[in-house]
Amino acid sequence: METIGNPWLWAGFGGLVVIALLVDLVLMRHGGAHKVTFKEATWWSLGWIALAMVFNGALWWYVNETAGLVEANRVGLEFLTGYLVEKALAVDNIFVFLMVMTYFAVPEEQRQRVLVIGILGAIVLRSILIFAGAALLAKFHWLLYVFGAFLLLTGIKMWFAAGQEPDLEKNPALRWMRNHLKLTDGYRGAALSVRENGVRWYTPLFVVLVLIGVTDVIFAVDSIPAIFAITSDPFIVLTSNVFAVLGLRAMFFLLAGMADRFHLLPYGLAVVLGFIGTKMLLIDVYKIPVPWALGTVAAILGITVALSLARPQKADPAA
Repeated sequence: METIGNPWLWAGFGGLVVIALLVDLVLMRHGGAHKVTFKEATWWSLGWIALAMVFNGALWWYVNETAGLVEANRVGLEFLTGYLVEKALAVDNIFVFLMVMTYFAVPEEQRQRVLVIGILGAIVLRSILIFAGAALLAKFHWLLYVFGAFLLLTGIKMWFAAGQEPDLEKNPALRWMRNHLKLTDGYRGAALSVRENGVRWYTPLFVVLVLIGVTDVIFAVDSIPAIFAITSDPFIVLTSNVFAVLGLRAMFFLLAGMADRFHLLPYGLAVVLGFIGTKMLLIDVYKIPVPWALGTVAAILGITVALSLARPQKADPAA
């Protein structure tokens, strides 16, 4: 696997992520479990984006000093494009998180805990899949076509599923838990399970965490091939992915009250996946330059958001 990552870069990135997570856990949870305000979520979201851009700038500077300007520009653009793609897909992830928490009426003070576990799970899963994917692509080039076809089909499926509310009642994981576990009627504070009359019962919070974990797996499988269409360097793939995921918790609380305002975003994400899948399928015929890919993805998302705001979703008369 060819990569710009060396032991120093990997160590620096790992240390930065650990420090960022510790700061997030300490400061964002300052004062204990509480409802995160829109203002607090906005500042945290901007902070995570700024951290990613600072990292990209530092990476560009390092590569420029060691390998030259051309290589530094390539690395910088690949990181930025990968980050934008993964950040956009993370928004869809957030909407699913929101649906799950709303369905199970997760108390506001417990949502942070669920998101922390969900984000840590996403980082671990993506790390495993990225290194496995990089190793496989290095050995089997034809897998690029498999990934490309998968993304294209996923984009088509997402387009036709846009606007439809997923039915959690049909979720296989939820149905299995209801059939095989004893579930309490309500929450028991922050407990995942309780023992009553010698019997182990699982709380709705446990069910939510399992569903969030399943969602992490599904979105990791969808998003990892997308970033490999931008670059095959595992260092850039992992760093752009992790920085996109790190801001999920703050972004959740930022978008929690605005999901309906971005009702056309799933269509934009479907087009992005279709474009990236096509880019991957054409890799040996014509390699779309990274700046063009970045501009195309940014334009698709920008137009989608603008149309969502310009044409608000009509209220359901039956509601």
